[in-house]
Amino acid sequence: MPLLSPASGPPATVSAPLKLRHQQAVNRLLRLCAVPEDTSPRTMNLDIQCQQLSDARWTELLPLIQQYQVVRLDDCGLTEVRCKDICSALQANPSLTELSLCTNELHDAGVRLVLQGLQSPSCRIQKLSLRNCCLTNTGCEVLPDALRSLPTLRELQLSDNPLGDAGLQLLCKGLLDPQCHLEKLHPLVSCALQPGVGEETRTSSLGQSSRHPPVPRLEYCNLTAASCEPLAAVLRAWRHVKELVVSNNDIGEAGVQALCRGLVDSACQLETLKLENCGLTPASCKDLCGVVASKASLQELDLGDNKLGDQGIATLCPALLHPSSRLRVLWLWDCDITTTGCRDLCQVLRAKESLKELSLAGNALGDEGARLLCESLLEPGCQLQSLWVKSCGLTAACCPHVSAMLTHNKHLVELQMSDNKLGDSGVQELCQGLSQPSATLRVLWLGDCDVANGGCNSLASLLVVNRSLRELDLSNNCMDDRGILQLMESLERPDCALEQLVLYDIYWTQQTEDLLQALGERKPGLRIIS
Repeated sequence: MPLLSPASGPPATVSAPLKLRHQQAVNRLLRLCAVPEDTSPRTMNLDIQCQQLSDARWTELLPLIQQYQVVRLDDCGLTEVRCKDICSALQANPSLTELSLCTNELHDAGVRLVLQGLQSPSCRIQKLSLRNCCLTNTGCEVLPDALRSLPTLRELQLSDNPLGDAGLQLLCKGLLDPQCHLEKLHPLVSCALQPGVGEETRTSSLGQSSRHPPVPRLEYCNLTAASCEPLAAVLRAWRHVKELVVSNNDIGEAGVQALCRGLVDSACQLETLKLENCGLTPASCKDLCGVVASKASLQELDLGDNKLGDQGIATLCPALLHPSSRLRVLWLWDCDITTTGCRDLCQVLRAKESLKELSLAGNALGDEGARLLCESLLEPGCQLQSLWVKSCGLTAACCPHVSAMLTHNKHLVELQMSDNKLGDSGVQELCQGLSQPSATLRVLWLGDCDVANGGCNSLASLLVVNRSLRELDLSNNCMDDRGILQLMESLERPDCALEQLVLYDIYWTQQTEDLLQALGERKPGLRIIS
């Protein structure tokens, strides 16, 4: 960015997997830009986001709310007062199939009015999104009746509302009612009550497609262990549960134990389980072992931001090594894992060809942990494609091992090493490995790694010879105009294969900024993000 320009975003690339903290930052940035409404008669969609609606504008929109099939008014400053108008408009709209009022301060009274409007005999609503609408346990009192009286409703979004334990119990009561025909609940579980109904293709960051609904969330809902028994009852009753996300709720050991019992008792084919920041302890890993061992369908397990420690990892790894385990994604960021726990995980890496994505970010692995990982990545039984070791206390001393691994490994396509003190000497070592014709890495993150102009010189030479690297993140490093110009010289070459360069929180002069913009215009296939 030019000198004295404000920071424009977090150090992340667009296509890399965005987990909880990264996704929240991106969402905040996206909300800065208003999206114009789509009022195409062909689609019959009314889609307005991030706009404060004046009284005059609101009066113009009300007739459209009465007519359109899809109405999305997200982050539009709506309150209970506007919900009275919405209630009347909904009662007059027999065509409505989707309604989204996310990120509006509707509160309990407003939500009650919206549900009242939807309970018209002619209503055909299929998808209702009320994420972050200030709904509390008091407002949840109407949910059981609403779920019974909306026979066409298939998808409900309630995440980021302080439902609390009492609110969730009311919600579960409605879900267990035989007249409830919901197929997807965001948050809680995602399932298909009828094969093939409501499913859609999702492509992961590693290019794999799967036929199941998108990941639902029960995050930031002020839940405790008291919510988990009702949840477990729903899990036992809903045989087609695919995904369960309860992250960022303080359910603790007792809550996880109840959920795990419900999952083990359930006949569901669970594919995704997310319990990030839930107050898990080493003892919780014993309960998780039962789920991993009993659910051969489990593909993704996210346990980040829990104090599992090396003891918990030692308990969990035998289940991960079980012959029935086919886990593809394992997220253990910020779990108090050291070199000892890393050694146990390396056994899983060497033995499980199914494991494709591993995050150990925020754990004190050190250079010895990095060496162990690199040795495992060279074993024929390891086919990992994405490795996150951000903020793991690594130094330049581990880079010869990483370099050798990158030279010979044929499966790893993404490596996240940001926030480690690698310095120019470490980057030089990495570039030596990546310069070999056998290197296949496509995405490399080196943000906040103490990279200066010397490191840019090594990277510039790499870009001339490497044919696999497509994305490079150098955000928040200490190079200046000279380093940027070195990179630009290589990027100018027609045979340079890089498609995206991320340079957040780096400062240069306006002259260099102009040169970067000109380069982007000359090479439309290259994205420079700053």
